[in-house]
Amino acid sequence: MTRFTFNLPDIGEGISEAEIVDWRVAVGDIVEEDQHIADMMTDKATVEMESPVAGRVLALGGEVGDQVAIGAMLVEIETADGSRPEQNAASEPEPVESAPETGGEGRAVPEATTRPASSVLASPAVRARAKALGIDLSQVHPQGDRIRHADLDAYLLYRKGEGYHAPGSSSVRPDEQIKVIGLRRRIAENMQASKRHIPHFTYVEEIDVTALEAMRADLNAHRGDRPKLTMLPFLIVALCKAVPDFPMINATYDDEAGVVTRHGRIHMGMAVQTPGGLMVPVIHDAQDMNIWQLAIEIARLSDAARTGRAVSSDLTGGTITLTSLGALGGIVSIPVIHRPEVAILGVNRIVERPVIVDGEIAAAKLMNLSMSCDHRVVDGWDAASFIQSVKKLLETPVLLFDE
Repeated sequence: MTRFTFNLPDIGEGISEAEIVDWRVAVGDIVEEDQHIADMMTDKATVEMESPVAGRVLALGGEVGDQVAIGAMLVEIETADGSRPEQNAASEPEPVESAPETGGEGRAVPEATTRPASSVLASPAVRARAKALGIDLSQVHPQGDRIRHADLDAYLLYRKGEGYHAPGSSSVRPDEQIKVIGLRRRIAENMQASKRHIPHFTYVEEIDVTALEAMRADLNAHRGDRPKLTMLPFLIVALCKAVPDFPMINATYDDEAGVVTRHGRIHMGMAVQTPGGLMVPVIHDAQDMNIWQLAIEIARLSDAARTGRAVSSDLTGGTITLTSLGALGGIVSIPVIHRPEVAILGVNRIVERPVIVDGEIAAAKLMNLSMSCDHRVVDGWDAASFIQSVKKLLETPVLLFDE
């Protein structure tokens, strides 16, 4: 037997360390070459670590939430002198009697199984679902070499007859302590730093988007094979057209050096809610894109962020940020600035309300924009004037396409 030390490799982002956000193995587990063993986070991007050898895990280089330096030990594995070790037959679970087949599923579920958790094979999606349902995977008998969703379904059907209740089915839940790690910890640190360092002020204005919504519906009706347009591409075009007259808005502030950089190009941050928390991918050079190109880039970045495939370049370099909760956007919001930027624009939901037009009552589609600015860099007059410029563009949408 040989002890192999797998050191955390240089992930290639110019970083010195990465955070352990999930272990996929435990001490004593048998791993195969190229098996997914850990998830490491750096600069909001999660990287899957794979074992370069096969063998038995002897030691782990830290706990979930710990930072591991590049080049430091991540995991130690005992190998069979260059051969690929297989799991010893003695470690296989003993056969158990199965309960009768249930519900026509054609699957049998054991009344009790005492397999070690480390011997269970299941995909990350199955493990996540089992965890959410409170299912111990060592109690599930798979119809094959690994546990699948259908096996979970059969297990739940069987246990239902025993009075099993999934988490959340009771009106009372126990207290739960959750360690703040990974993306959630990055979000907490960034938000705390933004509120601690930046004196925020927020300006809110109501926008009549009746004509803009009619234009959007018409464009979508004739879009062909192009992506469906949401409100965001129109907002980005409006911001890009308004920014040249208000350079203090599209800026970053290095408060330690006391230097404000007014950026000539617009790199639009776009807040995206993901299963792990809020991420801000960046549309680089948004000022050079038309409305259809923006729609394609918005879709690409949103999908990359939500599926964990966003790379460092997708998440850095923003100069101003747009955030929207769509139909959940509420009436007014007070968005937190994405430091070191100096402005962020929050988009609230569209509502239809009666308005007075030329002395007559008419229906209008109205939307509030909530803009937070760094008062060290942006004056209230600047923010109000900027939003009024954006308002004019959105309420007269033909101007959005005026060269």
